[in-house]
Amino acid sequence: MNLESFVSVSSEAGLFKLIANRSNGLVLEGLESGKSKFYSGRKHKFTPLGTVAIYTLTDSSPLSEVFKTMLDKYAEMAPVSVKSENHIIEQYFENILPDYDEDKVSLKDMKKVIKWFTLLKEKGLLAAESEEE
Repeated sequence: MNLESFVSVSSEAGLFKLIANRSNGLVLEGLESGKSKFYSGRKHKFTPLGTVAIYTLTDSSPLSEVFKTMLDKYAEMAPVSVKSENHIIEQYFENILPDYDEDKVSLKDMKKVIKWFTLLKEKGLLAAESEEE
């Protein structure tokens, strides 16, 4: 599953798809809005989802593997809402990644992963990626 073309931008809600790379920033398309816009590298920090990993007790697990597990378990256990109670989110995350490091992975991080997965799944971008492999 290739997540390199999807980017999270500091101080901006949602996820973006990389359209073009410029020397002073990136041209990104909002997945929710579908609109393209230039984001300056001076104002924003960019995080490609392909570089994100979740801390585990032994090492770390790439976000692509976490998403793959979430996809595999989707039929038996659909993701919870980010507005669910904290203990429900933690239980869900423990089912997805049983050995995650509870000291380093905050509830905020869990909510981001669930939100990103839900958005990509709704847009059909996860299923298309896994079929190509």
